[in-house]
Amino acid sequence: MKIVHINKSDAGGGASVAALRIHRSLLRAGVDSHILVQEQRRTEQNEHVAGSGLIYRTKNFVRFVWERLRFLPYEKERALRYYFSIANVGQSIVNHPVIQEADIIHLHWINQGYLSLDTLQELFKLGKPIVWTLHDMWPFTGGCHYAGSCLEFNEHCGFCPLLNSPSANDISVDVFQKKKEIYKNVNLNIVTCSRWLGTLASSSSLFRNTPITPIPNPIDTNFYTILDRQECRKELGLPLDKKLILFGAANIYDIRKGYRYLSESLSILKENFPSMSNNLELVVFGKIPYDATREFSFKTHAMEFIKNPTTLLKIYNACDTFILPSLQDNLPNTVVECLSCGTPVVGFRIGGVPEMIQHGKTGYLAEIRNSLSLANGIYSMLFYGTEEHRQQVRESAIELFAEQKVAKQYIEVYEAALKRQ
Repeated sequence: MKIVHINKSDAGGGASVAALRIHRSLLRAGVDSHILVQEQRRTEQNEHVAGSGLIYRTKNFVRFVWERLRFLPYEKERALRYYFSIANVGQSIVNHPVIQEADIIHLHWINQGYLSLDTLQELFKLGKPIVWTLHDMWPFTGGCHYAGSCLEFNEHCGFCPLLNSPSANDISVDVFQKKKEIYKNVNLNIVTCSRWLGTLASSSSLFRNTPITPIPNPIDTNFYTILDRQECRKELGLPLDKKLILFGAANIYDIRKGYRYLSESLSILKENFPSMSNNLELVVFGKIPYDATREFSFKTHAMEFIKNPTTLLKIYNACDTFILPSLQDNLPNTVVECLSCGTPVVGFRIGGVPEMIQHGKTGYLAEIRNSLSLANGIYSMLFYGTEEHRQQVRESAIELFAEQKVAKQYIEVYEAALKRQ
């Protein structure tokens, strides 16, 4: 059984991390697994690139730009520019040897100029079983990656709140209908990283009669493990005698990441517990705009974007708790990584987060959009830092996300897909 995973890149986003981890876990389970990317930034076993050279890279850039330009007439505001993909332009990979040789095509995140709806249809016409791991909602909507409170995707989209002129026949309807056509008569097998996303997928008319299996993303629990907290702080130059809370995101100003609620919750803590002013500090990693850290109520250590996994491992271990104020999320890799390092997580009760955190044990589930509830969670988790509790947090991650367990579930999906073929 030969599997080929298809993802935009091998680095630079949650889907890339998850796709690689699934690929690695299958290799370790003895599966002939391969991954085909448009952009290569690292070297992985059985990794292939869809092309090479300056002309290839130029074409990729043009595809990316053209898709964005095509969307500009419909753009509501710049902050929402990457929340919607029309997939009008993409690369044909149907003749790549690894595609031709594969028994199963396993799709991941394919947007921003990698695959268009037309080149996706080319893959479907090969007649091979398709397994698609959903890292967001795009495969079953009219173009949005996260629909928020909108439920138009249940039937046919339209009236899209992300567009500047939503209507009954806006571009989301066109994209939705195109997907409906190309999904016909395809041996399509959907995997969702959370039960929450699986429920939404099954409610869409695009996937209503499609097999859907929830499987969490795996993690290498041998790498993401508990380290000595004080030693990690020394190596990172962080204070040894403070309570440290951690926040990280690819872009901390992304509306969906809930930056506002983190800031408000920290203000609440400082106002109600003034004695914490000298005992609590914040660690932030990710894309951090200039002077953004001055907006927080506590001293902040800006770690910027972390590319080295070992450095990230030490940051997780150095902090007392991780804060996830996201307003909509699937199964964040950061949460899985923190739990595996024995670091409790505080987050809103949204998306797939309640499936990851045991309230009051491995973290705290705050009421959505409630900064006071988030502040209560931060305060309570700061004092759960015993070694015994850290081990309990880690054991929960092993139980849910260990590579062997996840690989076994994927193999079962592949075998079922081949039988349906």
